[in-house]
Amino acid sequence: MQAEAKYHLGQIVRHKIHPFRGVVFDVDPEFSNTDEWYAAIPEEARPVKDQPYYHLLAENDQSYYIAYVSEQNLVADISGDPVDHPDIEDIFGPFENGAYPLQFQLN
Repeated sequence: MQAEAKYHLGQIVRHKIHPFRGVVFDVDPEFSNTDEWYAAIPEEARPVKDQPYYHLLAENDQSYYIAYVSEQNLVADISGDPVDHPDIEDIFGPFENGAYPLQFQLN
């Protein structure tokens, strides 16, 4: 049984352990990356596959990148601060009310 996603497109989240935050731009209802990617996570930190996984336009103090993170490792970012990832404007409208609205409707 698949869990319903806790976070939504355009929402800002942060990682519970690692120092980065990002904007959700896609959600997989359960793990949908490669076995090699999954195996590269240390076994003691490896999240379960049967949960939502989020694609994030992520940032930390050094760089911008795309992150793929399990729901169990995320919390909502309530700082009210925008994310500065350079690809945000390709997908989302201007930052408002703590989130980014989609620029277009998905069919």
